[in-house]
Amino acid sequence: MKISFVVAFKSIPIVLHDSTYLHEDGSGLKFETLKFYISNVQLLQNDVAVFIEQNSFHLIDISDASSQNIILKQNKQINFNKVRFKLGIDSITNVSGAMGGDLDPTKGMYWAWQSGYINFKMEGACSSCLLPKYDFEFHLGGYQYPFNALQQIELKTISKNNFNIVLDINQFFTAVGLSKQKQIMSPCDDAVKLSSQLANCFSVK
Repeated sequence: MKISFVVAFKSIPIVLHDSTYLHEDGSGLKFETLKFYISNVQLLQNDVAVFIEQNSFHLIDISDASSQNIILKQNKQINFNKVRFKLGIDSITNVSGAMGGDLDPTKGMYWAWQSGYINFKMEGACSSCLLPKYDFEFHLGGYQYPFNALQQIELKTISKNNFNIVLDINQFFTAVGLSKQKQIMSPCDDAVKLSSQLANCFSVK
């Protein structure tokens, strides 16, 4: 079974570097980097887990189309009506040190100084950002109290086979307000709050 992640802005799939997207306030947005971790993928039937993916860590990277598809290998047909997953990497994996595969530090999602993973990374430019630069950078993560940014997401499904999960970034920018805040680069209270807001931007299509 295939779960495809689509990252969009007002339902329009995001293309890096060469596309500008218009925010409600009239400012233009351009995305240079956008990637995030999906982990602990489960399928549920009536709120009971009927499938749990083992070693479930996936780096969704908009620059790599193949990374946006998660293949769940099942031994038999499973009936389910919800999908559950986490946005980010759990604390046990964080304290285990850097790993391989999608968790390899060379993927650019590991804070060497923090000894932990970045759950969500988005970089780009916006005309409403404060001078002297028009850049924005959001590196959201953190696994230690009180800055544990890991989010659990649960969505009702509309298909028994393949389906899409859409992350609409427009909702995130509406909550942020780039004219006031354009950069988070370490675990903090704002990183937790924005991670929670980001979790509300996912939907099944």
